[in-house]
Amino acid sequence: MNNIENKVVVITGASSGLGEATARHLAARGAAVVLAARRTDRLEQIAADIRSAGGKVEVVATDVTSRAQVQALIDTAVSVYGRIDVLVNNAGLMAIAPLDEVKVEEWDRMIDINVKGVLYGIAAALPQFRKQNSGHFINVASVAGLKVFSPGGTVYSGTKFAVRAISEGLRHEVGGSIRTTTIEPGAVDTELKLGSSHQQSAQFVNEFYKLAIPADSVARAIAYAIEQPADVDINEIVLRPTVQEF
Repeated sequence: MNNIENKVVVITGASSGLGEATARHLAARGAAVVLAARRTDRLEQIAADIRSAGGKVEVVATDVTSRAQVQALIDTAVSVYGRIDVLVNNAGLMAIAPLDEVKVEEWDRMIDINVKGVLYGIAAALPQFRKQNSGHFINVASVAGLKVFSPGGTVYSGTKFAVRAISEGLRHEVGGSIRTTTIEPGAVDTELKLGSSHQQSAQFVNEFYKLAIPADSVARAIAYAIEQPADVDINEIVLRPTVQEF
């Protein structure tokens, strides 16, 4: 049995990387996908590909730092499809720089996207999941949420530790019929590596990411969590390149 077919899956950060790969993979397996990001031109290109392959897809321009826009995303998905089965909180920013650089605006941006964006998604979707008595949160954290990536990634790690903590508390609070999964990838070939404005840190990240695995590696992990029977909750998946030590 394909436990993905006909499920309605909302994906933030869907214009590239993990979000795009997940959208394409789940749509190919019969899910109806709702793609959210700021770059609507890119979303429309992905949606056109999905439609041409016979898939079901909607596009909603969404900045996850806006609670109103995230609520509108969920409202649109429910309006079009009548329900939501899965919310993939994937949008993220990785701005690597030593604390001595005091890049406070980048700290704020990471907190707004990586932490508050996830919380806005939960706030918008949880009432619908309660109403349905079913649903699945999939929150994308990082191996940097398992071990502090420093120097340089201290604040980024802080945001990803927060995602793990929020996800575990969410799992414990919602229990029963609502599932919660945290995905913790290592180096994956996405635009995430391009988020650093500090030149030395950016050079280090780009060199480190030469070992990165393809984004569809994470898409398959997400599909694995979704396709389980309703009484099975895959709470945490950590995946890295085989050669990655950190």
